[in-house]
Amino acid sequence: MHAVLHALSIAGSMTWEITWALILGFALSAVVQAVVRKSTVVRLLGDNRPRTLVIASALGAASSSCSYAAVAMARSLFRKGADFTAAMAFEIASTNLVVELGVILALLMGWQFTAAEFVGGPIMIVVLALLFRLTLRERLLDAARAQAERGLAGSMEGHAAMDMSVRKEGSFARRLLSGEGLTAVAHVFVMEWAAILRDIVLGLLIAGAIAAWVPDSFWQTFFFAGHPLAAKIWGPLIGPLVAIASFVCSIGNVPLAVVLWKGGISFGGVVAFIFADLLILPILNIYRKYYGTKMALYLLGTFYAAIVVAGYVVEFAFGGLGLIPDQGDAKIPMEGVSWNYTTWLNIVFLLLAAALLIRFARTGGPAMLRMMGGSPGTGHGDHEGGHGR
Repeated sequence: MHAVLHALSIAGSMTWEITWALILGFALSAVVQAVVRKSTVVRLLGDNRPRTLVIASALGAASSSCSYAAVAMARSLFRKGADFTAAMAFEIASTNLVVELGVILALLMGWQFTAAEFVGGPIMIVVLALLFRLTLRERLLDAARAQAERGLAGSMEGHAAMDMSVRKEGSFARRLLSGEGLTAVAHVFVMEWAAILRDIVLGLLIAGAIAAWVPDSFWQTFFFAGHPLAAKIWGPLIGPLVAIASFVCSIGNVPLAVVLWKGGISFGGVVAFIFADLLILPILNIYRKYYGTKMALYLLGTFYAAIVVAGYVVEFAFGGLGLIPDQGDAKIPMEGVSWNYTTWLNIVFLLLAAALLIRFARTGGPAMLRMMGGSPGTGHGDHEGGHGR
């Protein structure tokens, strides 16, 4: 019983440490999604030129999503006419280049990991685009498009299909601060939380259990912690495989990344582990449903290769610049609640979350929430941003 309580205590401490950052990140994402229509996104992603991929990455980063919703959204964009490479860039950015991930990495692991996220993410997208250009055959792409048009359900289909942006015209501020704009922000905010809550809770519980029950000596042996060069080579190769087997995606894998870093995985291995949230087994099965078995295997191979390359670049670039923090200083949050800046920030942002939740409940949000699973092409995409004023 004591061991279980210890694991739950660690999970609770991590939760308290990152709460305000999660609320901030999802609030910023909600603001962007409230004023940017999905039809605009599709129009901007019509090819795979470098400029288009930059736009896709920026839009994805601004449209923060859980991994399941990001994958569903990418398929939706592809079906509506977006280029496949651009849709994949959008998918990667919407889970791995987002504000809340960067803030949480800084809080739990150090600013160097945040910098590595924003350096490694674009590298992964560039490598993936090059691999697609060199190896993706038109026949495979046509087969994937035909499979996508079948509209088989994966996960979070209703959420991906909904366009909750403001319909009225006007300046950014006028649209955002209107009654419709505030309602749209509240709806997107709560829907994003509903989509990702399972992964966050699962990730925190798994991280707490592993931190409490698995000795550091196991991880140090597994990651070759006593052999610096071997660890640097092994880390980016094994990190994605650990992620695939963990079943935890999106921001939920950061608490486990803390445990792995403390256990001895290399810097590049941590980055590769975090970037592999789009390769966990449930999502690979969704790729199979969306695009067919051959494309799912192709995405597994190309994504894995791009992740490994990004991990190596980050490992040796940051190492060469002396930016990798001392692994011996790594600590798992275990202090719990105390009167410090984290507590004050949590209070402020929890009040903001409560206000958005109340507006969500008063403006038809619960009915929308029941449609989140939904299915592609059921008409949810015509949903308007909000009705309350």
